[in-house]
Amino acid sequence: MEKTTFMLEEATINEIQQAFKDNRLTSVELVQAYLDRIEKYDKSGPTINSVLSINPDALKIAEELDDMRGQDGQGPLYGIPVLLKDNIDTADNMPTTAGTIALQDNYALEDAFVATQLRQAGAIILGKVNMSEWAYFMTQNVPSGYSGLGGQVLNPYGVGTFEAGSVGGSSSGTGASIASNFAVVGIGTETSGSILSPASANSIVGIKPTVGLISRTGIIPIAESQDTAGPMARTVADAAITLSVLTGVDAEDPATQSSVGKGLTDYTPFLKRDGLKGARIGLDLSFLSEASKEERAVMEQAIEEIKSLGAIVEEVIIPKQEFDSEVLWYEFKRGVNEYLRKVSDEVPVKSLADVIEFNKLDPKVRMKFGQSELEKSLSLSDDPQDPIYVEHRETDLRISAAEGIDVVMARYSLDALLFENNHGAAMPAKAGYPSITVPAGYTSAGKPVGVTFSGLAFSEPRLIELAYSYEQATKKRIAPRFE
Repeated sequence: MEKTTFMLEEATINEIQQAFKDNRLTSVELVQAYLDRIEKYDKSGPTINSVLSINPDALKIAEELDDMRGQDGQGPLYGIPVLLKDNIDTADNMPTTAGTIALQDNYALEDAFVATQLRQAGAIILGKVNMSEWAYFMTQNVPSGYSGLGGQVLNPYGVGTFEAGSVGGSSSGTGASIASNFAVVGIGTETSGSILSPASANSIVGIKPTVGLISRTGIIPIAESQDTAGPMARTVADAAITLSVLTGVDAEDPATQSSVGKGLTDYTPFLKRDGLKGARIGLDLSFLSEASKEERAVMEQAIEEIKSLGAIVEEVIIPKQEFDSEVLWYEFKRGVNEYLRKVSDEVPVKSLADVIEFNKLDPKVRMKFGQSELEKSLSLSDDPQDPIYVEHRETDLRISAAEGIDVVMARYSLDALLFENNHGAAMPAKAGYPSITVPAGYTSAGKPVGVTFSGLAFSEPRLIELAYSYEQATKKRIAPRFE
């Protein structure tokens, strides 16, 4: 069959798989097309600067997959190029750096659980993407999307319009690269808002799963109580397909035991166009207070659209208590020390203390904006039984879940809570609960706005129904224009 020109921009997993089946496309051609696009727009042109390293074996892997296409047992991502946030280990010719110069020679000996799942599903790991250094846990007053190793990621919608640095963090490179059509889907990580923020800022879909649904083994950590990986894609369907291959119980990550009997390996049955019909959605207007006038208007329109699709939007008050928790700093020290103890001899740092001293040797380059968060973390105990840490973690759970989200969800019999962008990310993050964000529109300057649905633990199926219903009815995403 004679090949036809395949439209790369905005191509979905199902469209690509159909093109493979029809012999209109090969994985080699697809990988090369993405490499060409990265060279044209990420490394030159608008210079989005989202891709930190390219897998030198990507074309070879694509060729091998092309040769085997059609055999039994091939996964849903077979031949699909994927980009990973650069805090996810891959046992190949790419380092895992967390955006920091100290880890520029950190070549992992084993794949992260997430990378293994992707490969088993047939995905081609195309490259690693830039990110906020140490997942935005290095210092304060630093732009989102900046790392000492990779520089500043730009928002593809912001070039020449609004602030190009408003790219969201810390999965900034994942958000910008997928929005820019540099791969089919990407993987981000979140502790509190780090998938939801760049997804909404770059007009894509992001799923922050329930903590424990996806293993964190092989991912440079911030906080074991809140960390999770998750898919970032241009459509809800692609995000659901990718989520399906990432889940699984991992003996190396005890948190995944909580997903037994609750986590699924196929979320696509929940792609329902009528998912919002009869749904009860809670909206706390105080979470819209940060929005600009134009962003507020986009959100208000989205609320009306959600109502028109059959949902009841109930105005609620989410109980909130001010508490200065230090859980993340305690857990960061413990987690980073554990990770660094396992790195190769080529890596010059083996502990958080080593990282801090390494950065001080060349402060203008290695710690341009300082390292206050690293230093604060180092000053705290790494004992998981430390009484202050235990008190803070228990308080976080009580305020966010037992006396927060759980209360309001039960009181109003809600399916989900509704937020603008990532403005409501902190409470679900501390509770370990899932969220999904979907493009909702743009300001007159072209700045993206997203709507985010959050629910109780392991409510991903219901959240996908809600998000897909809204997405399919509104079709708000518009690809960024570079020409």
